[in-house]
Amino acid sequence: MRRETGSVAEWIARAEASLALAKVVAEGVVFEDLCYQTQQAAEKALKAVYLSRHAPFSYIHNIDTLLLGLEAIGFEIPESVDAAGELTRYAVETRYPGGFEPITEEDHVRAVGQAEVVLAWARAQVGATGSGPSA
Repeated sequence: MRRETGSVAEWIARAEASLALAKVVAEGVVFEDLCYQTQQAAEKALKAVYLSRHAPFSYIHNIDTLLLGLEAIGFEIPESVDAAGELTRYAVETRYPGGFEPITEEDHVRAVGQAEVVLAWARAQVGATGSGPSA
């Protein structure tokens, strides 16, 4: 059984922290690990949106599945946010060594940008007032 899920603000803060880690390019740090943090940022931001509407969510890493769930409860997902489904591979395929093409600096820059878009969208959704989902 899972403990309490935390507050919307805590999930957004954790998403921001993951994004901050994703941007720390330093000697000895590989792009795969930085990109993993971009996926984590997007995942946590989306789960904050679920929480903001008191909607249940699965503890999964698949961004596309999380976005489909948000659509099912009435959110319109912009194309720019939907594109972040690509980040899922960083939580699954590239999380551990071997079996994939190395992640490039260009891949990393793109992943950071995608995570930033998701986080900005999520902030707008959880900050929105009113009783229903907003686009």
